[in-house]
Amino acid sequence: MQIPFPESGAIFERTPDITYFNSANIGPRLQSVSRAGHEAIDRFSRPWEIRAEDWFSGPELLRAEFAKFVEVDVGQIALIPSASYGVAIAALNLPVDPGSNIVVVQEQYPSNIYAWRRKVETSSATIRMAQRSATTPLSKAVLDCIDQATSVVAIPHCHWTDGETIHLESVAAACRKHNAALVIDASQSLGVRPLDFHAIRPDFVLAVGYKWLLGAYGLGYLYSDAKWCSEGMPIEESWLTRAGSEDFSKLVDYVDDYRPGARRFDFGEFPQFISVPMSTAALQQLNAWGAATIVERLAACTQEIRIAAERNGLTILPRSRASQHMVGIPFSSQEQAIAANKRMQAEGIVASVRGQSIRISPHMHTTNEDLSRLCELLNALGP
Repeated sequence: MQIPFPESGAIFERTPDITYFNSANIGPRLQSVSRAGHEAIDRFSRPWEIRAEDWFSGPELLRAEFAKFVEVDVGQIALIPSASYGVAIAALNLPVDPGSNIVVVQEQYPSNIYAWRRKVETSSATIRMAQRSATTPLSKAVLDCIDQATSVVAIPHCHWTDGETIHLESVAAACRKHNAALVIDASQSLGVRPLDFHAIRPDFVLAVGYKWLLGAYGLGYLYSDAKWCSEGMPIEESWLTRAGSEDFSKLVDYVDDYRPGARRFDFGEFPQFISVPMSTAALQQLNAWGAATIVERLAACTQEIRIAAERNGLTILPRSRASQHMVGIPFSSQEQAIAANKRMQAEGIVASVRGQSIRISPHMHTTNEDLSRLCELLNALGP
């Protein structure tokens, strides 16, 4: 099967002898993002050209591009420096009763674990860990953990090691039934796996910007339900997040009100004069493609990879449990996975070992030649 690649990856930075299947680690770099970064560095060398309004106009453009991409109100988006920062905001604001439980996933990424461990220490609650198995899908494991004693469900959209999916609509329904809050770490799925904010109605959704969203490192996004936009408490009390902060001449006229919406949760120094233009350029390209196009193309890529893996006797997640934007190839031990990954690296194919799996993650830069090269090597990795 030949997958149509309209740009053949030509708008990305590429090295001819490297085939990159590690987007779940760090996204490939768009040439437009590189240009935006170089231009921003050049401009930042002339600080006299930076006006007061520039502290806010760039971030507002970025916020608007992100809101457009995920189809939510721009006022519900905050800019954050990391996934753990977004989780910390959720943990600070969501009530957890003594004797209740917080549901997480076994071997969940630690950024969405440590804040909840701290939370139960101070609230006399417990962590309840959903454990998947060969016969228990991750979605079922999560649903089985939610009951009337659940205060918070803090989960990813898919497992970061191999892409196993969680059916968020079902989880959200269970949360509403038991009056539990829902926090989603979408760092490994946002923009490449459909997420209907309006149907799911999560309390918070967070995502880093440097993976599938193709932006700069150290700049991510937090979606907040409208309730928390008006009642939530930020981690930082930055002058930038206060009402009227655009008028520098009145900064010492201290005020209690925040800028509208989720902006109260923006991290200090969010203007990020270099990272913001880079991430804006990335989101402009994502919006030009459209999320549906990205999802469709990556599904076609992973389908080819799955066919090659199965043809060569490699065991992978069944399609009913797998995401359509990454493929995890499990091995009997982590040592075997590392050895297989080293063989791939020797051939110029870059992927990641996560747990006992090699995680293969294409993106819009992936070409038919890239897929052919990988599928040929999978033949050598088969049993």
